[in-house]
Amino acid sequence: MFTLMGSVAFQSGMTTSIYKAARLWLGRLPGGLAVATNFACAGFGAASGSTFATTIAMGKIGLPVMLRYKYHPGLATASCACGGTLAAVIPPSIALIVYGILAEVSVSKLFVAGIVPGIVTAFAYGGMTVARCRLNPDLAPKLEDRPTLREKLGALAEIWQLPVLVLIVMGGIYGGLMSPTEAGAFGAFVAILISVLQRRLSFAPLRRSLRDAMVTTASILFVAIGALMFSRYLALIGLPAFISSAVLQLSLTPLTVIICASVVFILLGMFLDPMGIMLITIPIFLPLFTEIGYDLIWFGIVVVKFIEIGLLTPPVGLNVFAVSTLVRGQIGVEVVFRGVAWFLLAETVVMILLFAFPEIVTWLPGFMR
Repeated sequence: MFTLMGSVAFQSGMTTSIYKAARLWLGRLPGGLAVATNFACAGFGAASGSTFATTIAMGKIGLPVMLRYKYHPGLATASCACGGTLAAVIPPSIALIVYGILAEVSVSKLFVAGIVPGIVTAFAYGGMTVARCRLNPDLAPKLEDRPTLREKLGALAEIWQLPVLVLIVMGGIYGGLMSPTEAGAFGAFVAILISVLQRRLSFAPLRRSLRDAMVTTASILFVAIGALMFSRYLALIGLPAFISSAVLQLSLTPLTVIICASVVFILLGMFLDPMGIMLITIPIFLPLFTEIGYDLIWFGIVVVKFIEIGLLTPPVGLNVFAVSTLVRGQIGVEVVFRGVAWFLLAETVVMILLFAFPEIVTWLPGFMR
């Protein structure tokens, strides 16, 4: 249902509106178009839940504009590749849904827990971009056009659909009025209703939205089936219990354990897709972290953040290659990876904050019923 809601939002042109609004409001900042791309990705990610859908959708819109204004190719492409990963943690995230299924924890609480880390990551990206472009103005020439306040307010008026969808979904879940499934279904219905009433959605785009949602859902369900079979097999042979007891006997501190797990996630992220990483690691790590006493909601956000980083790291940075397909023959993949390195520094700062202050994740879910 969340995937259908995001597909309808994309097919009805909501992505164009949100990028336009972000560009008009943030374009005057140093590197303003790149910052606008990041925040537009965050906004669309709050409706789509899909990293790749967000990356491709915003890349198609944002990349031509940034390159037209002579932005450095590495900064322009990296902004789209990294901005797309925000959909992995900002609710409603498909990755969080899969983690909730595998770990058997509340998807509602995971959604609420992802709000603050997602916002912090978006601001970390934006702050790093502004700082870089202020120190090196050649990365992003300053825009000459000066939009009026009326134009800015008019652009905001065009994106009311996305805030409405987010409020319906998160408000219903946070207030205990709807389960995640019900919120997703109602959000998809409202997205279709709004698009039809605005005459933005004809039969052909609706059919494409349904097809995309079904393909994505089928893929997720096959991963979930495989993951559950794998975890049951591991439980039968006793591997997770053996690993947990072996680690506990080593008397490692909880911090040492999470650092070792972090290294494993980063290494796997260099070679495997996000769902494959979850399939392999969650059944093994979950009993260990439960035994140590870590909050499984906090652990879920950390896992998804590491998966997000894995989408950007060589040699198999899937988001990097997704963006490269949009500029094939114009910008080499090595240029994109160099641009992404700066965003990985921002991600490092965010991860340090999550480790040092777990309340960033656990604060909001603590208010839920």
